Amino acid sequence: MKVIAGPCQHESFQQSLEIAQQCSEVCEKYGIDYYFKASFDKANRTSITGKRGLGITKTMKHFEDLKYSMPELKIVTDVHEPWQIDCIRDIVDVIQIPAFLCRQTDLIRAAVETGKIVNIKKGQFLAPWDVSGILSKTEGAKEVWITERGTSFGYNALIVDFTGLAYMRDTYDCPIVLDATHAVQSPGGNGTTSGGNRKYVPDLCRAGAAMGIDNFFLEVHSDPDNAPSDGANMIRLHDFEQVIRSIHVYSNLDTSTI
Repeated sequence: MKVIAGPCQHESFQQSLEIAQQCSEVCEKYGIDYYFKASFDKANRTSITGKRGLGITKTMKHFEDLKYSMPELKIVTDVHEPWQIDCIRDIVDVIQIPAFLCRQTDLIRAAVETGKIVNIKKGQFLAPWDVSGILSKTEGAKEVWITERGTSFGYNALIVDFTGLAYMRDTYDCPIVLDATHAVQSPGGNGTTSGGNRKYVPDLCRAGAAMGIDNFFLEVHSDPDNAPSDGANMIRLHDFEQVIRSIHVYSNLDTSTI
């Protein structure tokens, strides 16, 4: 089992270190493989005035410092253009392809050719069986993960199709990840209560764990209500262990007698 967790965007070295240390300790306690995730640039913000992050140069320097402070730390970050991959390939462990870019052939191929693990967010506009087209572009990859982050349902709403999760789990020979925080977003919302609802994140995690999903993506923040992006759907850092504990419990349920 693996958990990818961290803030939406990298805001400071100290904040990312705090989140990485606490999440790592919790995951170690429950025997879960931990990956820290933060973005150097949120290039797909709803508004031109949205905060995007510290940028690739400063963030990569901070990521190097994180690895110095935590030598065993594994880092995930996302890219939007192929040229960015050369700037991060020697620092991060997993290259993530954002959902809106999951069909970008050149971007996927550039990530695959690094020899790194590639995590591809399934687009909100794709059916589970459409993932086969994405995977056809990943030949030669070290390892590929597919992350479900909800499907477009209507204006400012996403749903998680658990039958689709089951289809991907049973069909594709790669790890399937449930992104339970982006799945409770209200895309295009104003970033407050209409931007998402974090209270449903534990329920999605329990449901995914009970049906055999082994991998989870969680955005975590010490003060999500004041985060520069995705605050409404991020879980609070002090609630992280409770969510992980429930995942652990539900993933170990004996369903053979049900």
